[in-house]
Amino acid sequence: MSTYEIMQRFAASFGLAWFGLIAVIATVYALLPSKSDAFDEAARIPLRED
Repeated sequence: MSTYEIMQRFAASFGLAWFGLIAVIATVYALLPSKSDAFDEAARIPLRED
């Protein structure tokens, strides 16, 4: 196995793990109870009449 193939497999595996971790962190952040007021307010922004 060449160095290129080893690096390619490492990058593919690490990239998958990295984006999976980012997705989990984003989901946990979005579902935190302490953030619900801020997200509810942001959801109402398009419905406001300024």
